[in-house]
Amino acid sequence: MMEAAKEKVTLVKRALVFPGQGSQTVGMGKELYDTFPEARDVFQEVDDVLQQKLSKLMFEGPIETLTLTENAQAAIMATSVAVWRVLERQGKLNLAAIASYVAGHSLGEYSALTAAGSLSLADAAKLLRIRGRAMQDAVPQGKGSMGVLLGVDLDTAKKIASEAAAGDICQVANDNSPGQVVISGSAAAIERAAPIASAHGAKRLLPLAVSAPFHSALMKPAADKMREALSQTTLNAPVVPLIANVTAQETSDPEEIKKLLIEQVCGMVRWRESIHTLAGKGVNTTVELGAGKVLSGLTKRTESGMDAISVGSPEDIEAFLETL
Repeated sequence: MMEAAKEKVTLVKRALVFPGQGSQTVGMGKELYDTFPEARDVFQEVDDVLQQKLSKLMFEGPIETLTLTENAQAAIMATSVAVWRVLERQGKLNLAAIASYVAGHSLGEYSALTAAGSLSLADAAKLLRIRGRAMQDAVPQGKGSMGVLLGVDLDTAKKIASEAAAGDICQVANDNSPGQVVISGSAAAIERAAPIASAHGAKRLLPLAVSAPFHSALMKPAADKMREALSQTTLNAPVVPLIANVTAQETSDPEEIKKLLIEQVCGMVRWRESIHTLAGKGVNTTVELGAGKVLSGLTKRTESGMDAISVGSPEDIEAFLETL
């Protein structure tokens, strides 16, 4: 019986995955803060680095302020890293011993790199504050937009975006899962995309409540600012490879990771392909660390045979540690 249990454990090959923007909610991280000193240390360090009571905003809101890109990105990262620090220290875990890869959706790459020892928590917080402000400032309010296309594949989404552009910027921002592709660009182009999407067989085009057209060419000013910021930041090789957003391939080289983080600002998040890449490398379980369960849902829709676990609360942490 004991040998069978051991065999079951060795057959589990995990990737740790980290959520992106949209996972923020008022109250995020509060249970972790109240329960674990390791989580309190993370939130305090981020507050100190940013010279802002970000944790108070996370715990108490208002949601409108928390959702501002410059706040949401650091808040989501802090929550993810807090979960990992609790697992690491309460469970006496070594990341490389329990996972073969890390990946993160958009800003989640910074969380992944922090958990994997490539970025310090302080540098991740500073970079995400710069990134959030730069993305917000790249396009005047109301001039950019994003929308989710439901029921079409990537190639069809690219055609819809190309037709809707009509001289403006409109491109695929996130290839999230089969039948869920996000387009981004000028507000006029996204508005034009709705009837075009219907003509191409899309079930719906849902406008996203975002403040800027992320992962589009309109973000070039933000990419330039991230190039400058990353040039002054030290990255180490992660303890396990990162599956990068813009290539959906693994990398452990710090200079390549910097280059890909810059490209990611304007480039497409290839999340569907990233999950397929993980499956092709023998990963059969993703463990989503942090706020929400968005990535776990995308995993299940992309690779039906892959287990997807979400770990965000003290109860989740206890349950996950019992599986190891």
